[in-house]
Amino acid sequence: MGSISLLSLLLLLHLPQIRASEGILHAVDDDFTSAKDYCITYNSTWTTLPTTYLNATYYKMENLISIWLCSRSDVPSTGLKDKAVVVMAGKCSILDKALIAQESNAKMLLIASKEGLPRPSENRSGYQDLTIPIAFVKYGDISGMEQALGRNIEVALYSPSLPLFDYSMLVIFLISVFTVALGGYWSGLSELEDLRPSSSLDEHEGGKKKDENVTFTPLTVILFVIICCVMLLLLYFFYKWLVYVIIGVFCLASAMSMFNCLSALSQHIPIGRCRVLCCNKSIEVRLLFLAAFCIAVSVTWVVFRNEDRWIWILQDILGIAFCLNFIKTLRMPNFKACVILLGLLLLYDVFFVFITPFFTKNGESIMVEVAAGPSGNVEKSGESYVEVPAESQVTYEKLPVVIRVPRLEYSAMTLCGMSFSLLGFGDIIVPGLLVAYCRRFDVRTSSSSIYYVFCTLAYAVGMVLTFVILMVMKMGQPALLYLVPCTLFTSSVIAWSRKEMKKFWNGGCYEIMEQTDNTVGEENIRTNEAQEAQ
Repeated sequence: MGSISLLSLLLLLHLPQIRASEGILHAVDDDFTSAKDYCITYNSTWTTLPTTYLNATYYKMENLISIWLCSRSDVPSTGLKDKAVVVMAGKCSILDKALIAQESNAKMLLIASKEGLPRPSENRSGYQDLTIPIAFVKYGDISGMEQALGRNIEVALYSPSLPLFDYSMLVIFLISVFTVALGGYWSGLSELEDLRPSSSLDEHEGGKKKDENVTFTPLTVILFVIICCVMLLLLYFFYKWLVYVIIGVFCLASAMSMFNCLSALSQHIPIGRCRVLCCNKSIEVRLLFLAAFCIAVSVTWVVFRNEDRWIWILQDILGIAFCLNFIKTLRMPNFKACVILLGLLLLYDVFFVFITPFFTKNGESIMVEVAAGPSGNVEKSGESYVEVPAESQVTYEKLPVVIRVPRLEYSAMTLCGMSFSLLGFGDIIVPGLLVAYCRRFDVRTSSSSIYYVFCTLAYAVGMVLTFVILMVMKMGQPALLYLVPCTLFTSSVIAWSRKEMKKFWNGGCYEIMEQTDNTVGEENIRTNEAQEAQ
């Protein structure tokens, strides 16, 4: 796959992955002798739940899954006073259901879903007086609850508190810093190869290697960000089709990236150097086996991509290779292009995360809606799910653009499946391009890797700052909001302190101009000396 196909996938690399707030429905029988827990999803900005069922208030459950509760005529004659009402999802807005339940003096609304557990998200601008807790629960859990506990059931909602620090954050930190540092170092080695005089035998191969690199100019950067905006909007409206395109492209791109990474290492292995003819080309046997291995790994990920228990390991390996190959292949020509790229992508994130909620119907940002996928809100499509005869085991496709590490200290929420700490590929690649430029600048100016080292340290500091804000605010953070200022500011300070800002800003263009000026100057000196000699 060519560079254009790889660049198209980069459009999605900085999408945040948004996860619904998860909690527990604690159900007990009428004499409190038997109890069971069930997973729920709720909107933490709408409802605050206690951290344990010991502090929760119990209400008698009223099972109304045979009705919609979309009009006051659906309220049974016995009333809903002081009850936890269970109704079906669909037909009308969940906020309309909650308003009817609250006006009927109900204390809790549970929405039974046959399509998994969606994320409650709607525009509450016209429901300021709505205070009743709203949560989604699986339809199958409600049916099994009565079989296990009888008809007289009391329920309470709670959400176990997350630990202040989870070791998965440390793993994410190590993966991201390692990938950025190694990608930058690899880009520097590539720069050294380009600067090394090539012999006549290596001239053709060296020219081919240079063609593999893609240089971003300032104009290319601006066009790239515009395409990002267009593609994000297309994903917002056509997610259920385009997600499979993204999965296919990632499968191909990650296989090629892994091949490029491992083939660079295989050059130091003295076995398998014999060549065979394939498609009228002479290819080393070890590269054929390596290509087959990389394709097999990528295909395995595609087949088992929704198996949370172990497939995250394969996705992370492919993701690391993908990021490394991008950082090495995409080249920023100068610091000016780096500032434009990182600055525009930062504005891009801020706009689509914080500004677009003012324009969408449900009050959610476009970035959140795309990241959450169709499982984010079943009400969005307006379809009716009550006619499904049994709970369908639907697995919603997710964009494969994150490093995923299971939360190691989140055992209380195992009812809701594995929970992951996530970091988008873009939070590695975008600052990594600046780190790679710093490394190449060190190589060209013999700066003893000072730009590379300090920019990598700045990236590490930005990641730590991201985790600190995450723990303080207890909500997902756009990492670029902290990584971009840290890396750009540090690089600028180093350039100013070394009085190399002009060189650093103009990059290779400055070197070419300087070499041209020197050549012209030398020619003028020779001409003057010749004239004086005559």
